[in-house]
Amino acid sequence: MRVLVVGAGRMGAIRVEDLVADPRVSEVVVTNRNASRAESLAQEWGATVLPWDQIGEKVADAAVVAVGTDAHDFVLKGVLPQGIPVLCEKPVALTLEDTASAISLAAESGSAMQIGFQRRFDEAIRGVYDTLQSGRIGTLYSMSMASRDHTPSTTEFIAGSGGIFRDLHVHDFDLVRWLSGSEIDSVFARKQVREHQDYAAADDADVATISLVTTEGMQVVITGTRHDALGHDVRLEVFGSQDSVSAGLNTRTPLRTLEGDLGLNDNPYTGFVDRFRGAFAKETESFVSFAAGEIDNPTPADSALESLRVAIACEESIRTSRPVAVADIG
Repeated sequence: MRVLVVGAGRMGAIRVEDLVADPRVSEVVVTNRNASRAESLAQEWGATVLPWDQIGEKVADAAVVAVGTDAHDFVLKGVLPQGIPVLCEKPVALTLEDTASAISLAAESGSAMQIGFQRRFDEAIRGVYDTLQSGRIGTLYSMSMASRDHTPSTTEFIAGSGGIFRDLHVHDFDLVRWLSGSEIDSVFARKQVREHQDYAAADDADVATISLVTTEGMQVVITGTRHDALGHDVRLEVFGSQDSVSAGLNTRTPLRTLEGDLGLNDNPYTGFVDRFRGAFAKETESFVSFAAGEIDNPTPADSALESLRVAIACEESIRTSRPVAVADIG
């Protein structure tokens, strides 16, 4: 199998490394707007370079879209009409209209999109999913989630990220839908700039809290920050009538416990790649399996559309200072 990787930045490099390591992949082809970066990445991993202006030519059996969101429209219009499986990093687009348009193009072209929600492939989070699927949790009472970046984003990133709900918490919204097997019915959100004024300049926030309810009545509380002094912290807890489980609470969790009887904050996670490097590898492996027809799509395109819809509902909740029904968005 030949796989095209579009993008030679941090995520492109991760995908190339993992694809080269997969024995089912015979060749990795790399393209990037900056040709020298594509050349450098290809040389490092023994890949082939494709000129950027040839992105619409069918040179591979599958493709990975790992460029900035602003280039997704151009890239997807080049690779989706080829009718090949595509792994697209989130977000597909920053609006529901553009996301739906990409999904429609994929359907018309016979090209299925797997969305890059790597948290689904984290071993512990997958364990929570398996526990829920088995029924061992009993009646699902509630969930709590935390997403905390270690280092604040650059000014350039903030300006084009889409904001804390579309960029950061969209991962949490995807997990709520996936873990619970239920759509999100309504949200009530708050955001604030507590420390880092670059977010205020972009009408964004460095702190957010979301309270949501699924269509089956399960309640979830999500908190997030763009800065955590101790490290990168992504955790979740699930509570049921027969069991309670967590993911992300381990010796590397960046948290000091004052009781002193848990071994936390030992070599804490430094960023999302450090926290989820194993998950990214599993995700890439699953994409190759999907492209080879060995498994169903593990993260279908509707996961991007519906999680973005929830993010926009959060923004509407802040604008109106009231709970918002997700079904009313779009």
